Amino acid sequence: MSGRPEEGHDPGFVQLLTPEGERVEHPDYALALEPGDHRALYRDLVLVRRVDAEATALQRQGELGLWASLLGQEAAQIGAGRALAASDFVFPTYREHGVAWCRGVDPLTLLGLFRGTTNGGWDPQEHRFGPYTIVIGDQCPQAVGYAMGQLLDGTDEATLVFFGDGASSQGDVNEAFIWASVFNAPVVFFCQNNQWAISEPLERQTRIPLYQRARGFGFPGVRVDGNDVLATLAVTRAALQRAREGGGPSLIEAYTYRMGAHTTSDDPTRYRADAEVQAWKLRDPIERVRSYLHKQQLVDANFLTAVDAEAETLAVRLRAGVRALPDPDPTSMFRHAYAEPHPLVDEERRHYESYLAGFATEG
Repeated sequence: MSGRPEEGHDPGFVQLLTPEGERVEHPDYALALEPGDHRALYRDLVLVRRVDAEATALQRQGELGLWASLLGQEAAQIGAGRALAASDFVFPTYREHGVAWCRGVDPLTLLGLFRGTTNGGWDPQEHRFGPYTIVIGDQCPQAVGYAMGQLLDGTDEATLVFFGDGASSQGDVNEAFIWASVFNAPVVFFCQNNQWAISEPLERQTRIPLYQRARGFGFPGVRVDGNDVLATLAVTRAALQRAREGGGPSLIEAYTYRMGAHTTSDDPTRYRADAEVQAWKLRDPIERVRSYLHKQQLVDANFLTAVDAEAETLAVRLRAGVRALPDPDPTSMFRHAYAEPHPLVDEERRHYESYLAGFATEG
């Protein structure tokens, strides 16, 4: 463990695209895509990485209060996001920018959350994508409850919930496993094992591969190469279909790596070796897709140039858009605490309005 890339081909490690860009087959996870599908996945990966890089730069410039980077985890998120059906519902953490992209959430809306101009900003029902969750693991019981509702309503929908390797040690996550198993909820637990829970390495979380924990709760688990967008797509698609057909929950461990800091308030050089980071760079999710596209003659220089230009245009829009976001009315935080008016919230709002009035300048 310790964040070191695994050697060989672990039987529990599903891979369809090698780090060198060679296509391989897996007996349980066949995947047939058109050339346009491969190009679309590459575009997703490049644009999402550009969003991440721009957000990191904006935070360093003081335009965002914080940013949680997904650098290195793009394939896990795009593969899972593109496996979803339109009616499925997603419960994210605070790092699922790639999944948000797949669900049609404007990246500028995400940046508004980290700038402090909104508490979310997107309609969860419109995008079938829940609000970001900062509390570690808290979204997992909520996801199971939602999935139980899908089951009781007799829908053909499934729920996909994300968490990290550190969150796997939280009571909320393990309680969610129990409820999902007992009630056969149509939920897929997606663990992005990026090897580090802030400064705590994976071996501080578990003594067995994380996907094997599922067996103790009574449902299947699988480990997938989280830097392989094709394998992640195939594995997540199969798990979601199984859930929709009444097969119940499953656990996917996407074995990947957090190339950057935990958040922009973190300094990873204080707790991990540079040699480890360099080793994982050889497994870059974007480079392997680009290599595959070249080897299969599915792209030319014009396509790659156009994607890069689109990424730069997106970055320019985000840069200007973040600075143009209006400051919110300070009392707006009271408007969405409850669906209906609440006397305690109303009282707190009046006290806060009185406090703010004390700063008014005399004319």
